[in-house]
Amino acid sequence: MTEKISEYIIIGAGLSGLTSAYYLSKSGITDFKILESRDRVGGRIVTRDGIDFGATWFQTHHEEVIALLDALGVEKHHQYNEGKSVLVYSTMAPEHYFENDPDTPSAYRMKGNSQALIHALAKPLSEKIKLNTNVVGIHETENGVKVETDKETFFAKKVIVTIPPLIATRISFSPELPPEVNETMKKTHTWMSNAIKVGLTFKTPFWRAKNFSGMVIGQVGAVTELYDHNDAENSHFALMGFVNEGLRDVSEENRKQRILNYLSKYLGAEVIDYLTYEEKDWSQDKHTSCETIKSIYMSPSYGNPVFAKSFMSGKLRFSGAETSPIHGGYMDGAIYSGINTVKKFLG
Repeated sequence: MTEKISEYIIIGAGLSGLTSAYYLSKSGITDFKILESRDRVGGRIVTRDGIDFGATWFQTHHEEVIALLDALGVEKHHQYNEGKSVLVYSTMAPEHYFENDPDTPSAYRMKGNSQALIHALAKPLSEKIKLNTNVVGIHETENGVKVETDKETFFAKKVIVTIPPLIATRISFSPELPPEVNETMKKTHTWMSNAIKVGLTFKTPFWRAKNFSGMVIGQVGAVTELYDHNDAENSHFALMGFVNEGLRDVSEENRKQRILNYLSKYLGAEVIDYLTYEEKDWSQDKHTSCETIKSIYMSPSYGNPVFAKSFMSGKLRFSGAETSPIHGGYMDGAIYSGINTVKKFLG
């Protein structure tokens, strides 16, 4: 029996993989499959209880995001930043209050949260996406590429690997990738892999009533960044931010108590009256992180030139936020690389 050979196999149904699929479809190519190890699409874009626990913001210079949102009919809105913001810079000194310049536009968020973009991209592709499918091997054949998963084997003429380079080192490649590529993959920091996010929902946006923006920047303390996370219609009230990674090693209950105490101190006791409280520790997500996770406090270097090359006689290319030479580590970079990789294949 002859195995059916797809035109393309895309590994990963995150933003870059879905963008590659979108661009293939726009180019008239519909013979492709998307293999995703998670039980959902979106990768490091995930929304729960109206809170983005992964990619959230983009700026006016992120042209690829804005163009894709416009093409898909997904609306954007500005991050709320009116009122007093709080800077906590020392345990020995009182907090500092500041206000954002009203003439400086704030970052954008997506109406319906970041999942709105994922849903718009994935909806027409549902029959092409295979979830809970973990790729373990990619092997060049005479007329294409064999992709082995933990369930079955697939064949394609070309393959796009869109998962983080460090995670992709778990895949067995034959022929083996050049040593410099392997080393670069191992050294490329995975965006979000060390982050802990926290989200709380409330009956009312009490901080706005008190003329707070909801922004808390903590150079010391339990929360390093916090922001207003109400929806575009201002009908769903939430705060969302990043937790000090030093709290990863304390118990879940202890961490929660320290976070609530910290936020209560700077925004008010109303914090305790939350409706929902949830954390997302990306270091515990096997699809994003690994045991050798390291915290990066300066902007990591992305877009290494080795990721612009093709492998396996031109049948294999890499894509993703970490591989992008433009806005690497951002949604814009994921989209750019997703489109650019397909363009290179199409010539």
